[in-house]
Amino acid sequence: MPRRNRVQPDGSFLAHPARGAFMGNRGILHDAQGRLTYRRWATRGWVICLLSFAGRPARPIMAPGRYTELFFHDEAVALAAGHRPCAQCRFEAHQSFRRAAGIEGSIGAFDKELHAARAIPRVFGQRRHSSTIADLPDGTFIAGDEGKPVLIHQDALYPFTPEGYAAPRPLPRTGEVTVLTPEPSVNALRGGYAPVIRL
Repeated sequence: MPRRNRVQPDGSFLAHPARGAFMGNRGILHDAQGRLTYRRWATRGWVICLLSFAGRPARPIMAPGRYTELFFHDEAVALAAGHRPCAQCRFEAHQSFRRAAGIEGSIGAFDKELHAARAIPRVFGQRRHSSTIADLPDGTFIAGDEGKPVLIHQDALYPFTPEGYAAPRPLPRTGEVTVLTPEPSVNALRGGYAPVIRL
């Protein structure tokens, strides 16, 4: 039975059998029985990790006292949910992200900025912002019809489902949209960061 640890572009958690391409970490979000609590983060450093790294053995999912393993369809989904590349298992991607986002200081300072842009305190909600669609770079998620997540990619819109992306639609040239990807990550995409997208 799938656990409720598949993260969607809008930041919601879902139990779904489809396998993710990346893992994420926000600290310990589950109890001793492996059930998610009301918390949606326990740290500001939300990272995007590889599914395996340096030959380390697989670990039990949601083990007591260990961080909660979260999973994403691809990196664009993880960025939309508010994560950034891990400095350890994804060092090159992390460095590329830093350059594209213009991060000159510590990653902790950036995490603080990113957290303010993505999170609504006390209610554990996800913050949104608005933009003209023509100003948004590839890899950005927006709220489409009925608020459902849609990816901007190569002059098209790709509606997202838990199984992956649906058939593309034409990309409008004008109009205001609600953006799911936090602004600091949109700036990294605008600066040339190319996330892994699994169509």
